[in-house]
Amino acid sequence: MVNTSFTRDVQFPALPLEEWEDTKSTLHLFLQVVGKVRLSLHPKMNHWWHVPFYVSVRGLTTGSIPYEDMTFEMEFNFRDSGHTLKIETSEGDSKTVPLKGLSVAGFYEKVFSSLNELGIVAGIRPVPYDIPGVTEPFVSDYEHASYDEEYVNRFWRILVQVDSVFKVFRGWFTGKGSPVHFFWHHADLAFTLFSGRSAPVREGANPVEREASSHEMISFGFWAGDRNVREPAFYAYVHPQPQDIMDERLSPEEAFWSREAGEALLMYEYVRNAADSPQKAILDFLESVYQAGAKRTNWNIGALRLPSSEKQFEG
Repeated sequence: MVNTSFTRDVQFPALPLEEWEDTKSTLHLFLQVVGKVRLSLHPKMNHWWHVPFYVSVRGLTTGSIPYEDMTFEMEFNFRDSGHTLKIETSEGDSKTVPLKGLSVAGFYEKVFSSLNELGIVAGIRPVPYDIPGVTEPFVSDYEHASYDEEYVNRFWRILVQVDSVFKVFRGWFTGKGSPVHFFWHHADLAFTLFSGRSAPVREGANPVEREASSHEMISFGFWAGDRNVREPAFYAYVHPQPQDIMDERLSPEEAFWSREAGEALLMYEYVRNAADSPQKAILDFLESVYQAGAKRTNWNIGALRLPSSEKQFEG
């Protein structure tokens, strides 16, 4: 007999924010250092699709980045003991940077010295991007140095499961949609579906936000919590936000609309203990927000979705 509770604890482990918040802050800054390298060197794509990471069999990867007459990849290994960042080129050369025991300043120095040794020059703006309360440049940030491998590994194991479910749901949509990717901006795994119509420019939006929200969309994601939401959660929002969308019913019943955040939320702790399965709870949430948003904004639902008979998921 399969021990279901054991399987869930492995695939969807507990991730209380207060237990690893210092580590999460350090990791977030490590991710931004590497993410800015990809931003600097990868050819630009619409909606900033050239900047995120992807969930891999070891952790998070930049995927291949073109550079002169070769490509290179930067991958965080959160699976094996002694977590590392590996930088590898198509020429067969590589460098490895440890994650534990380094401050942000130490990590930044080792990443760029490793890139230089591999013949890669990347110019970045070496400061945190939009992390509340954190403004110290990478090169002088010795404060953030906590790194608990156990909790980082838990976070990655959750990402592995959520990435798979998000890809299933993304596969049901036949219109324009983003890959499932990990944005180092807010450290969230996300994907977005589009109606195909352009959207009005958000009042007061900066250039990053204007590019990201240039078209009508319904966006979905998962993140580990922050200063405002003090626990891991799934989220979804519709842009432009239609009037009275928060009157729409969500599924499962534990999901809710947050008027303060302007989005739908479903807490991770409920999902990991869901009676049917965590995967079904996630899919129900995604589907309920999609149906609410598509209905309220007059998307051509029939033309943009696979027939029910073609939707498959085993979880």
